[in-house]
Amino acid sequence: MLKKPKVLIVEDEHDIANIIKDYLSVNQFDSHIVNTAHEAIHYLQETMPDFIILDLSLPDGDGIELCRKIRENSNVAILILSARSSDTDKVLGLGFGADDYMAKPFSLSELVARIHAHLRKQDRWLQHNVNPLEVIYIDNMEINKNEYTFLRDNKTISLSAKEFELLFFLAKNRNQVFSKSKLLDAVWGYDTYGDENTITVYIRRLREKIEIDPSNPIYLQTVWGVGYKFSTPNHT
Repeated sequence: MLKKPKVLIVEDEHDIANIIKDYLSVNQFDSHIVNTAHEAIHYLQETMPDFIILDLSLPDGDGIELCRKIRENSNVAILILSARSSDTDKVLGLGFGADDYMAKPFSLSELVARIHAHLRKQDRWLQHNVNPLEVIYIDNMEINKNEYTFLRDNKTISLSAKEFELLFFLAKNRNQVFSKSKLLDAVWGYDTYGDENTITVYIRRLREKIEIDPSNPIYLQTVWGVGYKFSTPNHT
């Protein structure tokens, strides 16, 4: 019998949390509800789920700060589900390591579709990691897919799972231009429900981590009206 994916629901509105839990149960997920940031941290110290659904407005703290704390210790996929639908909240959530963002009210079927998409993508990457070691070296950078590590000048720079996957995909296909929709499909595993602003946020975060001057990027180039590419102008 296949193991059911484990989903942690961090939501203080009990009715919404129970509706999500019931719907996930019908769709063969094993879900657990916590109502506060403190409960979430305690749960994660004992159990690591396959996916986290995180509300931003919690009674004992801000969900964005909780997202940041989770990301310090885990690459588990995180989807923010919040009534705060402003671009600022979305940028902050994605910037602190969330993989996806949905605004309330929301479609339960869409929520499940996004969870499946993230888990499929995660499975594909794990399967790829049984292949021989694959490492990309560019200038003073090392991008190691098997270990999900990024080094610059032999120093490890912390990246979230999705930041790494986006960087690896662009670096592996360097000097090729990809639209936002193509990057969503390649890295997130879906494009039907994707918000292309997600790519903008992740490119900005990556530039802050890999570029010497993020405002004048050398590697992560914008091709206006088309998309982005990882540029290596001095390499063949």
